[in-house]
Amino acid sequence: MLRFAANLTTMYGALPVLDAIAAAAGDGFEAVECRTVFDYPKEEVRDALARHGVTLVQFNCPMGNMAAGERGLACVPGRDDAFRDSIVPAIEYARALGVGQVNCVAGIPGPGHHDAAEIESLMIENLTYAAPRFADAGVKLQIEPINPVDNKGVFFTRTDQFERIHERVGSDNLYLQYDFYHLQITQGDLLRHFERLQPLINHVQVAGVPNRDEPDNGEVAYSFVLSELERLGYQGWVGCEYVPAGTAAEGLSWLDEYRRSATM
Repeated sequence: MLRFAANLTTMYGALPVLDAIAAAAGDGFEAVECRTVFDYPKEEVRDALARHGVTLVQFNCPMGNMAAGERGLACVPGRDDAFRDSIVPAIEYARALGVGQVNCVAGIPGPGHHDAAEIESLMIENLTYAAPRFADAGVKLQIEPINPVDNKGVFFTRTDQFERIHERVGSDNLYLQYDFYHLQITQGDLLRHFERLQPLINHVQVAGVPNRDEPDNGEVAYSFVLSELERLGYQGWVGCEYVPAGTAAEGLSWLDEYRRSATM
């Protein structure tokens, strides 16, 4: 049976992270993921997880100045030092919280930066720096293609980019975070791409398309997708990175149905 982690940022976005951990546990989740944990001391996050019996699966590397529009630092010209500095707290929090994988969001290069080859080379340089440092800490480093419809100006959007970047970085510690929502919008053909790239995929995420709500809404047949993940022997977590149409608890019938069918 597949393992599911609630995304605290999307499913419980109105709550502070420590309260969201409690809410996810109350809704029956034994694992969670989130965008950031850096607003709290490591010890407070660790204690909240332990108190509610919840495992933190992953979080993102620091994403820069979100209020100023930054959405990651790995491909942003002039932010090389900030990216490298961000690796230190990411590793420290991962170690303290027992987290075995961290997602690195590439970011938005910004106005005036239109040379894709130069931006890609910068991203490769930054990942070449980061990947072995995470490896030394026993933490897997992931990168995630994000759709440019919801996220104007993002650079890293497709799996063919990942393949090229992965080859050029040349590290065994660089994985693909496969978000079915983003990739349905950018390229489709979800399961054929997944199966071809499966050895490099460490984590998947799900949400309904196009509204990013519960996975049983929209154009992607997740009942089939989840059964195929099982058939293909996927062993990672399934991150529930969607925004509930109502409350998180009200929208969990899709997960209840999956669990019933998986045990029949």
